[in-house]
Amino acid sequence: MAPALKVEQTVQEWGNGLGVRITSPIAKAAHLSQGVPISVEVVKDGIFLRVVGKPKLSLNQKLKAYDPNKHSGEVMATTPIGKEKI
Repeated sequence: MAPALKVEQTVQEWGNGLGVRITSPIAKAAHLSQGVPISVEVVKDGIFLRVVGKPKLSLNQKLKAYDPNKHSGEVMATTPIGKEKI
């Protein structure tokens, strides 16, 4: 198991609340990206963040990920496979 990545940061005012910026190295190590849903839990002496699911992709993100060679083409076989009659 890789050693834990740890940084110290300062809580900042962010709109009507407070925020801490998640730096790129921390985000990469935790497999976080924009849109990933998390839960925030109050624990003894602090808070605990946990990823709770996969991000919901926009239509543009889905279209960008679409690979016609992988996701399209004829699904049905064009020749008999078993004893079916044509």
